[in-house]
Amino acid sequence: MLYQMVNHFSARLDASFAALSDATRRGVLEQLGRSDASITDLAEKFHMTLAGMMKHVGVLEQAKLVRTEKVGRVRTCKLGARRLDEESAWLARHRQLWESRFDELDNVVEELKHKETADGRKTKR
Repeated sequence: MLYQMVNHFSARLDASFAALSDATRRGVLEQLGRSDASITDLAEKFHMTLAGMMKHVGVLEQAKLVRTEKVGRVRTCKLGARRLDEESAWLARHRQLWESRFDELDNVVEELKHKETADGRKTKR
């Protein structure tokens, strides 16, 4: 059971980070944060073909970051209901890990500087 939960969580993170790894898709999310838009409007805004934009929107849809709705011949994109809370928590945990490692590294560098200064004084006498 735990293995399935970890796999599900991991798959969601993978899909989210894969979707967010592309500048165009991040731009689409920013645009949709301001207002809903059709795929045609998004394609024009990002100077892309409709097919290219549809692929980007498809990746965002798979990650549940965007949802689309077709009315007549127009497919409108909206932000998905899923927020990035889990992704933010994952980043926060890893940020803490890296910050503590950099703090340790800063301490080592300061120690070496102090030792170097002390050794330099001893040899000049």
